Amino acid sequence: MKRKYLLVLFIGGMLLLSACSLRNDAADLYKKENALEVKVAVPDVIAADEPFKVQAILSRDGEKLEKADFVHFEILKHDGSFRLPMEEAAFIKEGLYEMELYLEEDGLYYLDVHAGFKGSIVNPRQQFIVGELSEAELDALKKGTVADQEMPSKHH
Repeated sequence: MKRKYLLVLFIGGMLLLSACSLRNDAADLYKKENALEVKVAVPDVIAADEPFKVQAILSRDGEKLEKADFVHFEILKHDGSFRLPMEEAAFIKEGLYEMELYLEEDGLYYLDVHAGFKGSIVNPRQQFIVGELSEAELDALKKGTVADQEMPSKHH
């Protein structure tokens, strides 16, 4: 009796496990996300105490994005001594967002772009220089970009 019970249990278990087999096309059944791409444009030369514009060009599948759900810019100084909180970037035209900035001090800065479209969220960081760099900033550049290291920042 015990053998019959174990045999029935074993066959039943095998039937259940075989029903859960992996399909060959299982990966195709899931939603495929087309990643949001962002190209950041910052002027090559920026002087302290003078306004300048930064831009983000958004695309998806190689085509400019009509309109993102959100695009915010955030500015950080490399040593953490200055932070311009996230602000919404102005929509200029299809795929192009812009903001005019004014920074009073020379130094090494980072522009963080926070952009989202239909559930795809990206957060690229672009390093840029305003005016002249201090010795400490030059050393930081020689050791490797601070952008590759963790910096404190707020998220949405």
